[in-house]
Amino acid sequence: MTNKVIIVGAGVFGITTALALWERNYDVTILDPGPIPHPLASSTDIAKVVRMEYGADEQYMAMVEAALEGWDRWNTEFSQPVYHQTGVLMVRRTPMNSGDYEYESYQTLLKRGHTPQRLSADEIAIRFPAWKPETYVDGFFHQRGGYAESSKVIVELLKAGEERGIHYQTGHVVDRFIERDGHVTGVRTRKGDKFEADIVVICAGAWTRVLIPELNNVMKSTGHSVFHLTVPKPDPFTPPHFSVFTADITSTGWYGFPAINGEIKLGHHGPGQPLHPINDKRVVPDSDREDLRNLLRDTFPALENAEIVYSRVCLYCDTLDEHFWIDYHPEKQGLFVAAGGSGHGFKFAPILGNLVADAIERKANNWLPRFRWRELDLTKTGEEAARYRGEHVDNASGA
Repeated sequence: MTNKVIIVGAGVFGITTALALWERNYDVTILDPGPIPHPLASSTDIAKVVRMEYGADEQYMAMVEAALEGWDRWNTEFSQPVYHQTGVLMVRRTPMNSGDYEYESYQTLLKRGHTPQRLSADEIAIRFPAWKPETYVDGFFHQRGGYAESSKVIVELLKAGEERGIHYQTGHVVDRFIERDGHVTGVRTRKGDKFEADIVVICAGAWTRVLIPELNNVMKSTGHSVFHLTVPKPDPFTPPHFSVFTADITSTGWYGFPAINGEIKLGHHGPGQPLHPINDKRVVPDSDREDLRNLLRDTFPALENAEIVYSRVCLYCDTLDEHFWIDYHPEKQGLFVAAGGSGHGFKFAPILGNLVADAIERKANNWLPRFRWRELDLTKTGEEAARYRGEHVDNASGA
């Protein structure tokens, strides 16, 4: 008998999970308010960082190594390339030292057999002429990495699902669960529609906390500013003269991308502004606009007066220990959660679906224990989250 699965949310978690379950002979329906990709979803925008640098964290690096093979495969399978290997530049205003995010990332790359190139201030200025000389004095460039055109990825995955017979139901906002004797057997929508299934999988990003309030103590939703600027002279901001980058991110919070269609995207990663996904307006703070101008003046002088053609607040949903939450609800049979990583999850897209599907089927997977339903020491995770802001940089919209 084929198991029926309802997936709530058609972002990168939801669609990749649907495809993986379809391959395993599940009958899959995705519910989403629509449109897909949704303009407010973390999975939208023009680009997300794909990088394997995670400080000293080897598991995440290994996961991105596997994901990068998937990005290469998708470039051949999709109707258009969606991953662009520009390389990743990570630089600091002070020399790299043990404990620094950049230093630990560099050392872990070497440990795992990669070949990042250490760069001095002079080498940074020569190789990347758009950067203001001597502002950044140390860092490295790693060729394996770049960015994915995120909205295009969602569209291509959507088409793949349609071709396979995955059912998409847009225009539906899930309101509550249907429960019988402690078992979740489906969902009801705000319009009163009822959908029943053997398993309900919540892939709703920041809305996860709304649907499952008991996760409020271990998840947070925060807004992070993203800006698109016109580029007056694209060549210095185009590979190989420019790449995906982090600019002393533990101190400044800034990361960015090469010029895409004449625009450069810059994002700010940090504590962010606490936001409720429904009740709070998403407004870019004036302080972030001021910080942006300071960054441009100190880092990219040619863009100091560049026009901001678009800005948005990207809504992250992360756990307090900053690791994914992929597991069955311990008290509600049939309810499964795959969330908690919109701050840095998109880069893992090619492996996410099978990771979630293995957890649904309770199959052994060396990466999954870290992401199980768990109790969090809130005192400890406060310290971990502070470190994370330096170690797990993304992807605001996912960077």
